[in-house]
Amino acid sequence: MIHARDDYNRIQDPAGNIGEDEPVFLIRARDRVSVEAVRQWADLHVSAGGDPTLRDLAYDHAEKMFEWQKKNGCKLADL
Repeated sequence: MIHARDDYNRIQDPAGNIGEDEPVFLIRARDRVSVEAVRQWADLHVSAGGDPTLRDLAYDHAEKMFEWQKKNGCKLADL
């Protein structure tokens, strides 16, 4: 699994479902744009023919991120 940031290399896939050479992208709740990014992804997923159930799960997760931001704050991502 290839991360965009070297400090995320410690995040692994113990089940081996993600290929060693597959790029992944992690969005944290602390990131100010995370909620909208997850919602946009969910909408794009459905518009491309994806299962709406996955959109609903993503929207629920975005709401959890939003609630976390209200309690803990957020900021733009940095390197």
